[in-house]
Amino acid sequence: MIVEALSNEIDIKKYLKELGVDSGGVNILASKAKTHLISIKDLHVGGANILKQDALSVGADLAVPRGTVVAAQKRVDTLLIATTKELETLARKELAQPFGLKDLAAKLKKIAKLKKSVSSQIMGVINANDDSFFTGSRFKESDAIASIEKMIEEGADIIDIGAVSSRPNAAVVSAEEELKRVKPILESIKTNKLFQKVKLSIDSYEPIVISAALEAGFSIVNDITGLANDEVCRLCASYQATAVIMHMQGTPQTMQENPVYNNILTEVYEFLQSRTQKAESFGIKDIVLDVGIGFGKTLQDNLLLIKHLEHFMTQEKPLLIGASRKSMIDKISPAAVEERLPGTLALHLEALRNGASILRVHDVAEHVQAVKVFKALSL
Repeated sequence: MIVEALSNEIDIKKYLKELGVDSGGVNILASKAKTHLISIKDLHVGGANILKQDALSVGADLAVPRGTVVAAQKRVDTLLIATTKELETLARKELAQPFGLKDLAAKLKKIAKLKKSVSSQIMGVINANDDSFFTGSRFKESDAIASIEKMIEEGADIIDIGAVSSRPNAAVVSAEEELKRVKPILESIKTNKLFQKVKLSIDSYEPIVISAALEAGFSIVNDITGLANDEVCRLCASYQATAVIMHMQGTPQTMQENPVYNNILTEVYEFLQSRTQKAESFGIKDIVLDVGIGFGKTLQDNLLLIKHLEHFMTQEKPLLIGASRKSMIDKISPAAVEERLPGTLALHLEALRNGASILRVHDVAEHVQAVKVFKALSL
């Protein structure tokens, strides 16, 4: 007899198939292999007691505060622990229950169906300005084109080009100045038809800049304001462009003064959900969500967002993470911007593990290699 303890990160369906399990059994057993930890806050105590009993009846469990059984508090915070199979069964049971459990059932059903993307995309960063926080991403026209081509050779799936720094306390730049900075690069891209070689993203929230980029063959609009401007929504819809909706508290000039949240996961989730609804109302079909690492967040906020990224997968949109060389790394392990590649890779690989499908990076080749190794470990 040989006994082996296996990682929970393996491709369980692949492993079961290799064992010779029949197809029906593969799906059933795979649904029992993943355990979900689901925080349910502000639940009516009556609902908590019902959910506790129903969870136990299907093999799951609900952690509740002391005194819940005698209704010591009217509303309680709880933690549901269940496999995918148990979650599916529990969701069906709660459909007929009171105290808001019917609404909970719909959320549990959605969580049970979550599937992490098997593909991932690398988005390389090009800055057409001289005040971005990482000097290695700053390029003028001729250098920018050479750098784009280099990133393509290194394996970039997307190139994100911007002309205004969004680092904390960055100088405010007019839309006209932004366009002046980026226009030569846009013209060279159009002339060289680089849009035929790689997806191009414009990092801007100014309509005149976005319009010029879309005319030059760009197909993605990366908006750090999360589509605050209706005209940006109209442009994305008109050109059938993908919209990247990012969360930011405040502005680049104010965002890191004293960021405070009552519940970071809930507030960012609700913002992204609201802006997604806005985007769809304008006819935007392709949407990517970005929780906005470093944009009005503390170190703990950033870590929570990456660690619990799966929470945002229930919105059923691709998730983008951009933690490349950011100051949160320095707060964990002091390092200059030029020395933060190892920390960047650690954050980005954890984001992939938790549901991200697009990584916005300064170092394309290193990320391409790291992602290949990461995927090999998941087989």
